[in-house]
Amino acid sequence: MFLDPVTLMLGIMSGALTGLILGVVGGGGSILAVPLLVYVVGVSSPHIAIGTSALAVAVSALTNLASKAKSGLIKWRCGAVFALSGMIGAFGGANLAKLVDGQKLLGLFGILMIIIGIAMFRRPETEGVPDVKLTRASARRLVPLLVGIGFTVGILSGFFGIGGGFLIVPGLMLATGMPITFAIGTSLVAVSAFGATTSITYALSGLIDWPLTLIFIISAVIGGLLGTRLGTVLAARKALLGRVFAGIVIVVGVFVTTKAALIFLA
Repeated sequence: MFLDPVTLMLGIMSGALTGLILGVVGGGGSILAVPLLVYVVGVSSPHIAIGTSALAVAVSALTNLASKAKSGLIKWRCGAVFALSGMIGAFGGANLAKLVDGQKLLGLFGILMIIIGIAMFRRPETEGVPDVKLTRASARRLVPLLVGIGFTVGILSGFFGIGGGFLIVPGLMLATGMPITFAIGTSLVAVSAFGATTSITYALSGLIDWPLTLIFIISAVIGGLLGTRLGTVLAARKALLGRVFAGIVIVVGVFVTTKAALIFLA
């Protein structure tokens, strides 16, 4: 199946924009992928948009995982427990979402965008315990929190087809007390796992547009590389950029919720 020229161009532009935003502002940028696929690219089924977005998010997270690993910013054991429990939640959330009417799902997605946009105005503090480790001695304290929070975030990630990075980062900090720099790096382990689980679940139901996904991923990776460089240049204004992006997320969330409500009530 080949994409028509208009869809191809819109897919490239939407993927590049998603990657660029992710590179500049960091976690939370992927939440724009579904609205872009539905309202810009013109994907007719919200379920296909979610399945396509989930796979793109998983690949994007994997491409960034290596660099964070080289920097030593990943707590592998904590990330593995969080990811494994979250994969179970993501599997359940994705299967539940497939049973929900597409417009209702978009409406709920819009509400989530508004909530996340509001929460993004308050970034978590950077203080924490840099040397936190999951060992036999600390397992009794850390494992229950990692499993419980991971499972809950996984459900939301699977249900809405998002990477869940904005939820995973504070979740890891709450469960372990690690600083935000380690939480961001470690979150990529879970984002990859959640996205892969969700996309596989949708793929088994034929709810992924493979040609569009390929184009979206390639352009998002290129956009992400450019965004990372731009983010370095604009580092001094990153807090302001984050707030501007949060405002955009809220506005788009209101639009998605309103449009879904009008279509459903028509």
